[in-house]
Amino acid sequence: MESGCAMMLYGQPENGPSQSLESPRHQGRIRFPRLTVLLLLLYPGLVEPARGDDWPGWGGPQRDLVWREEGIVERLPTDKLLPRVWSAEVGEGYSGPAVADGHVYITDRIRQRGTERVLCLDAETGNRLWKHEYPARYTVSYPAGPRSTPEVHDGLVYTIGAMGHMFCFEAATGKIVWSKDFVQDYGTELAIWGMVASPLVVGEQLITLVGGPQALVVSFDRKTGKELWKSLNDPEVGYSPPVLLEFGGKPQVIVWHPRAISSINPEDGSLLWEVPYRVQAGLTVPMPRKVGNRLFVTSFYNGPRMLEIGPQGKSAKIVWQGNSDSEIQTDGLHSIMATPWVTESHIYGVDSYGQLRGLDARTGKRLWETTEATGKDRWWNAFIIPQGDRFFIHNEQGELIIANLSPKGYEELSRALLVEPTRQVRRRMTIWSHPAFAMQSVFARNDNEIVRVNLAAQGNTPSE
Repeated sequence: MESGCAMMLYGQPENGPSQSLESPRHQGRIRFPRLTVLLLLLYPGLVEPARGDDWPGWGGPQRDLVWREEGIVERLPTDKLLPRVWSAEVGEGYSGPAVADGHVYITDRIRQRGTERVLCLDAETGNRLWKHEYPARYTVSYPAGPRSTPEVHDGLVYTIGAMGHMFCFEAATGKIVWSKDFVQDYGTELAIWGMVASPLVVGEQLITLVGGPQALVVSFDRKTGKELWKSLNDPEVGYSPPVLLEFGGKPQVIVWHPRAISSINPEDGSLLWEVPYRVQAGLTVPMPRKVGNRLFVTSFYNGPRMLEIGPQGKSAKIVWQGNSDSEIQTDGLHSIMATPWVTESHIYGVDSYGQLRGLDARTGKRLWETTEATGKDRWWNAFIIPQGDRFFIHNEQGELIIANLSPKGYEELSRALLVEPTRQVRRRMTIWSHPAFAMQSVFARNDNEIVRVNLAAQGNTPSE
């Protein structure tokens, strides 16, 4: 184990890492996505499906924020802090963990030293395996650590710090394979809240937001760091991660940035289509959601847009949009951080002041709202993760909730405390880091610790 800040371990639950919480339930299966099959047929080697029990980067194995593991608890105990498999000390940060091949990767900041770190932990024990620490003098707002979730693929791990330091490491050893400094290398003008969007692996490419002139999006050879292409010109970088989707039989990288929603060809970075959408304060944060031939985005001030993509995947138009540019008088869904869940018929997401809402996906009409799962104040947040026929909700109070969301409303099944909120925002304590769901467990962090909590149902052992 490397030297550095001491790593703290808590005692394991009485029955060890395989301790269960409650009885099993049958979970509906989610079909293998058409895009993956299409890419395997059209571009051999372009997509390598991740292990089902990993969460190797932003959004999980399929970058869609869906937890597909089965054998998960039906309900959570409600009278105590959830029992930990382990807890390990970390510094401050907004970034979520990535879990892959028995390792956990997380980034943090050591304020007193003016550094950022990349940490690799053993997923079974929480023991630190390696770290990399580097200087990062913050000039961004909310200077409380890195924001971007690491991305792990084929033995390499990619990280991006708040100030634009990007690294490619050997996942097992922490050896630097290549690195970039966006500000020095591309003249990036950092967004007010720094670099946030997690990089996207497409075959042998690593595609990421950079933000320099004519280089809003840059593709690198993921093994060498060589620039392959660059695309789009927007002086504001934004925060939403690029996502690989398929429309009209054509794979395309969707980039939602403060000037427009753009689709680019992953082969060469050429523009396929673009819909202008000027977003106040550059707050393009939630990931775009695809359903059928439609694409949904939502922003804090300017509200939602539902696009329809043409049959050849080369054009797009707005089907409906919100009518409000106010964070208070909202008429649809004005999300600040959390990516909503979208189906053919309904949308579920968290609005600007914490209202969990259900919308009609065909019209944008609001059907219901509640603050029962969250609270009510500016920027209040909760992350929504489908699992089977229900949802896990991780709110900023550090609670984990199991709930049903339907056109009729919100039905809470159980909730428990996952981690303590540690960062003050306005008059409340918060956690704004997305958890990872892997190995039949949840991995979550605050500014002091990262924890693993076993969520395997009785009689099941967490995946190894």
